[in-house]
Amino acid sequence: MRRHTIRPLAALAAAGALAVTGCAVDDGTAGEGTTPGDGGRTLHAQRVMQLTQVHPQTGMTLLEGPTFDEEGRLLVVDVTAPAGEPKVIRVDLDEETAQPLHTDDRGAYTSAQFSPYDGRLYLTDFAGGAVVSLAPDGGDPHTFFSGDVDGAPMNPDDLAFDPEGNLYLSDSRGMREGEPLGRVVRIDRDGEEATVLADGLAATNGISFDAGYDGLWISELLENRISYLHLDAEGGVASRHTAVHVDGGIAQTDSIAVDADGNLYQALHGRPAMLVYSPHGEHLATVEIPAGHQGLESATNVAIVPGGTTAYLTVSGPAGGYLYSFEALAEGTRQSNAG
Repeated sequence: MRRHTIRPLAALAAAGALAVTGCAVDDGTAGEGTTPGDGGRTLHAQRVMQLTQVHPQTGMTLLEGPTFDEEGRLLVVDVTAPAGEPKVIRVDLDEETAQPLHTDDRGAYTSAQFSPYDGRLYLTDFAGGAVVSLAPDGGDPHTFFSGDVDGAPMNPDDLAFDPEGNLYLSDSRGMREGEPLGRVVRIDRDGEEATVLADGLAATNGISFDAGYDGLWISELLENRISYLHLDAEGGVASRHTAVHVDGGIAQTDSIAVDADGNLYQALHGRPAMLVYSPHGEHLATVEIPAGHQGLESATNVAIVPGGTTAYLTVSGPAGGYLYSFEALAEGTRQSNAG
């Protein structure tokens, strides 16, 4: 996640201000073409429904963290939702309806994932520097982890789970200052121990395991690059290198998801589009929303149906917060629910 600037979001969370929305349906177009220049395909996303409008209290809306629950319903977070309005929204895709799942007066939640260990929903509170967990029905909130890590507060943005239920977080420190203070933090599944796996990163944003859980893909928003952290048997970093340089222009690298074939889906802040790369860095496709859909500025995140290829993209801007769909290049897995 990350948008206009961190200051409005931090002030928003501190003030506890926040209004939600209605739901509308609009038709788009679907299909495939070619992207001039590099041979990558263009995947045309189709509008599914509107989930939010711009909140008067915050001046914006920002959908993030799409993830599927066990019943196949899609959950998303609205980062800038004011206190008392839905901060986690549950979507019935068959009925094209949405219901509030959770709200509170504290969090600015930027991602959501279900734990394979306890089945609870975990949310990153970017402004509060905490990880919160909920029961699958949105109740029973608990603070899973908060406080400094290695003497510095976190700005947890996205998250991923290993098969044992340990959390891996992108800590987006340094975004406001424009300095390489970002980190990757591992928190054990009991929330007792936090370890910095990598630091000196340029506003760490997206994070996802590769298809074999051998390493982590991470995006660095301030440098428009995707890095790869190869993990050892204990979950530590064995090596680290820059894997993909993203030609984003005015857009910046946001969240990451990975499909069953290991392809990377790199969301963009500042452009309502998504870039798809092979694990070897080849640009395979660009996901675009139809021309004429004005007032949409960022495609922040994606979730691919587990065992299927239908993908749901969260897109936001002055026109509101929307879901779009497209056909992914391979089936969805746990890593296809971008954290």
